[in-house]
Amino acid sequence: MVYSISRVDGDFRFTWDERLKKRADINAVFKKGRCVSCQGVKLFILQNELEQNRIAFAFARKFGNAVKRNHSRRISREAYRHLKSATRQGFDLVLLVYPMDNISVEERMKQLMILFKKGDC
Repeated sequence: MVYSISRVDGDFRFTWDERLKKRADINAVFKKGRCVSCQGVKLFILQNELEQNRIAFAFARKFGNAVKRNHSRRISREAYRHLKSATRQGFDLVLLVYPMDNISVEERMKQLMILFKKGDC
């Protein structure tokens, strides 16, 4: 599968059903899922029985204040929205984000493309 930084054709909405919300589901991904990483982020991947991916965004301890975490969360969601149509479906994903100075959506997209390629999802 070929990824590019430009927009991928598809649905760019990030619906409520695509969010991994339950603590038990998130903990299962951390415990049973496989992990791939690159500089600044780790992606935990666990296959689910659904026809779509579900994702949660988590942050390392001492990430910063709420403003920095929320800004990073918005950037991560935006990057995922643009790449989700190019990924295989049927996975629960948890993106663990580490502090990085002034990361842009394009840089986060590059990180996600690397992780999706490594994780084969």
